[in-house]
Amino acid sequence: MSSRVIAIGDVHGCATALRAIIDLIRPQAEDTLVPLGDCVDRGPDSRQVIEELLALREKCRLVPLMGNHEEMMLNALDGRPQPDDWWECGGAATLRSYNPRHEVSAIPPEHSAYIRSWGDCHESDTHFFVHASYEPDRPLSKQHWQTMRWQSLKFGVPEPHVSGKIAVVGHTSLKEGEVLDLGHLICIDTYCWGGGWLTALDATSGETWQVDREGEMRR
Repeated sequence: MSSRVIAIGDVHGCATALRAIIDLIRPQAEDTLVPLGDCVDRGPDSRQVIEELLALREKCRLVPLMGNHEEMMLNALDGRPQPDDWWECGGAATLRSYNPRHEVSAIPPEHSAYIRSWGDCHESDTHFFVHASYEPDRPLSKQHWQTMRWQSLKFGVPEPHVSGKIAVVGHTSLKEGEVLDLGHLICIDTYCWGGGWLTALDATSGETWQVDREGEMRR
């Protein structure tokens, strides 16, 4: 089997869904898996999601990207000002998964150090991957991190990128559970935590997999 580059949409603390979709993908050592960020918050099992990702590094090349929810989590750990109220945006559920008293100090240093290592963009020969959006006329190496982590497609879909590569993004939740494929841009945040699906996309072949938050595959 040739190597694959597979993006995984916003997990949002749904560890059962993540385990199920990994079972469907069956990653091999030569594959690259790119979780698109927002792995934490809102769903019940953020701690377990991070533990699953840590274990997954032993099976394949894993390239998680930084989402706005990871940014807020790290801001809370560091005591930095927040662009949004992390507690109200799902941080309470994340802290509950670590400690019933919602203590930020209960987050293991191994987890926070791992999340700090996540980047904002990954490129393959034909695609690039960011959490939220991009600036079409700016080289990928010079994109603003705020755009890549925070910019919703609800406020405008960018034109094709100057590189000619296809963008694969998450962040903008598609509450009907259907992938948005515009040719030059594909969004795979299909609202898993809110009753939709967790989507994975093989950028090499175009194959997709979807499971709900209980891990049931979409037929």
